[in-house]
Amino acid sequence: MATHAQPEVWFLTGSQSLYGDDTLRQVADQSRRIAAQLDDSPGIPVRVVWKPVLTSSADILRVCRDAAAQGAVGVIAWMHTFSPAKMWIAGLDALRTPLLHLHTQANVLLPWDDIDMDFMNLNQAAHGDREFGYIQTRLGVARKTVAGHVSDPRVISRVGAWARAALGYAAMRSLRLARFGDNMRGVAVTEGDKVEAELHFGVSVNTYGVNDLVAVVDAVPDERVDDLVKEYGDTYRLAAPLAPGGDRHDSLRYAARLELGLRTFLDEGGFRAFTTNFEDLGGLRQLPGIAVQRLMADGYGFGGEGDWKTSVLVHTLKAMAVGVPGGTSFMEDYTYDLTPGEELVLGAHMLEVCPTIAADTPDVEIHPLSIGDREDPVRLVFDAAPGPAVVLGLADLGERFRLVANEVDVVTPPHPLRRLPVARAVWRPRPDLAGSAEAWITAGAPHHTVLTQALGVEELHDLAEMTRTELMVIDADTQPRRFADELRWNQAYHRLARGF
Repeated sequence: MATHAQPEVWFLTGSQSLYGDDTLRQVADQSRRIAAQLDDSPGIPVRVVWKPVLTSSADILRVCRDAAAQGAVGVIAWMHTFSPAKMWIAGLDALRTPLLHLHTQANVLLPWDDIDMDFMNLNQAAHGDREFGYIQTRLGVARKTVAGHVSDPRVISRVGAWARAALGYAAMRSLRLARFGDNMRGVAVTEGDKVEAELHFGVSVNTYGVNDLVAVVDAVPDERVDDLVKEYGDTYRLAAPLAPGGDRHDSLRYAARLELGLRTFLDEGGFRAFTTNFEDLGGLRQLPGIAVQRLMADGYGFGGEGDWKTSVLVHTLKAMAVGVPGGTSFMEDYTYDLTPGEELVLGAHMLEVCPTIAADTPDVEIHPLSIGDREDPVRLVFDAAPGPAVVLGLADLGERFRLVANEVDVVTPPHPLRRLPVARAVWRPRPDLAGSAEAWITAGAPHHTVLTQALGVEELHDLAEMTRTELMVIDADTQPRRFADELRWNQAYHRLARGF
């Protein structure tokens, strides 16, 4: 069962006073049971909090306003009996949290031999929810509809996916992001409209001079560095030169100082995501490597080369994935194996891949980096764990944002990568490399991405619905020509939806 420390989703039940107090008492009792079944489900990562049955416009408006004001991350609505939908107009118009419409009923089986009009009056969701569906469509309310009994694992799975998306939506709406320096010079896709992003997603993007961070890094006490260096040794496999007494141990100590300074800066400023840029390092001695990797592992968003949009996605997906197996990381398609029939993508970045996707205990190593013009950086080195995953990117198209997702299968590298001293993932994209790459490039999707082994397309679709953002999915059924046609249709739709 969810604990009281977890975020809340409110369970709203619609009815009307026409049926009398006895019926409404039964409605309340049965809706409490439905809410309790949802709250007891391990697959739903939030508290499901039952609210009294709603029978008037005033009560509906009040509870819809209170949901956002009191911090609920979403509401689930069920029309247990027929609830005339005009009562819901003001409330739905005022609702500022994600909405799930649960089309269910109290019983699984019909008591065929005992059905009478009292039973029919009590159990009217079959048409009550259709009335509610109409008014949602009429008002243009973004929502997810799930049909079935709450004892069905499929229903719980779909409600759980929506709840995870609601957690991500809430995290995004309150996110503050720190950019240390600007984005990489001459790069197009890492640019973007930060004002529109705050209006559309809620994220606040703020830029700081790198030397603002340097001052905090330099002020970290030595004893804190001592403690973190010991933690590195206890947690990972240290390369011999980095170990105490090794000739590169001072580099490890500076990497620890850099992590502690970053944490201090971010925490004191209320930031849960950040970016760096190897072209703008100010007084930093190293490009942050292990510091970035460990901060991502603790849920912070990150984007390289000033890529704030991908940093937003990393934090959002990590908020959605809390408590489920599988990791989530900043990623980049780097190079291909084009062996016919065995095509693979080798994904990596210079240093910054999150250890939550590691197949084994990472190694801590130090190697030269040909860019950045600083000391050799310390980093965690590992291969990603095999299994299904999704790669997600966010592009600013000028008139709107577009999310693009590709279902992939992470595999064990077919050969050791002894001379590639970075964290990396190897995957087989669906439907195949050519189809995936053609669709991705046609969509204008970015080269920086998020790879998640914890979430699937359903959670991403729910998040896209909540944020009213276009989502294009590349999967086993994708055909490049049809995909290109869908992009054209979507372009027309989104231009019309925005108005003139």
